[in-house]
Amino acid sequence: MSNTNEMQEQWTEMVEEMNDAVADSLEQNMKAQAAFVESWAEAVEDSVPEEDAMAEGIQGYNRAYEVWMDAAEQMFERTTDAAQGEDVEPAEYRDIWLQSANEAFKEVMSTSAFAAANGQLVESMMEMRREADDVSQETLSQMGFSTRDDIDEVGERLVELERRQQDVEEKLDRIIDHLEE
Repeated sequence: MSNTNEMQEQWTEMVEEMNDAVADSLEQNMKAQAAFVESWAEAVEDSVPEEDAMAEGIQGYNRAYEVWMDAAEQMFERTTDAAQGEDVEPAEYRDIWLQSANEAFKEVMSTSAFAAANGQLVESMMEMRREADDVSQETLSQMGFSTRDDIDEVGERLVELERRQQDVEEKLDRIIDHLEE
């Protein structure tokens, strides 16, 4: 009987440890989700378009939705035709969706809200690239390697030396011409 009690105690201890691990995991998950929502809210807060652009964007999305609904209706009609025995090529279905996708994307992409969002995205990407370049330049410098700035400086000095050499050669040519006269 003591063996049964011992096994029961081990089982209880194992279940408690599992419960603690699950509780810790849930807590960490909640913290991560909260951090994500907070950072997302901060990012969105800076990129909310103006009211007019937002209204135009919503209209663009509505027009795109109408295009998709028209495509769904065409698909239904062609499927009904095929069910009634009409010869419907599979390429027709593909063409309906491709044409609708093009039209829907055109509706969305032609809005100023889309243009503003793209502009913000490109600006953010360029800033990230500049920051990454700065970090890589600093890392290369700390490791003793030549950086882009070092290479640019060497290039500028080389161009200056070539310009000075050209000036010296021109002066020597004038002196030689003068001596030959």
